[in-house]
Amino acid sequence: MTYDDYEYDRSDRVECYSDPDGESALRKASKLNPRNLPCPTCGKSNKLTPADRALGYQCDNCASLDELGW
Repeated sequence: MTYDDYEYDRSDRVECYSDPDGESALRKASKLNPRNLPCPTCGKSNKLTPADRALGYQCDNCASLDELGW
């Protein structure tokens, strides 16, 4: 699968992101995009959706550690 398979309307963050008012880039889970994949960094289960994986993302905790050091 490619990113285009998971393209959303970017004008509406509520539809696209799991936390539209926060700092997370993770995509919203849905029936077609379930949060059922492990984080590639920490290995914890059910942290990413297929759209997140297609974009090369990691879970929010690991992203915070990488970006902010905490």
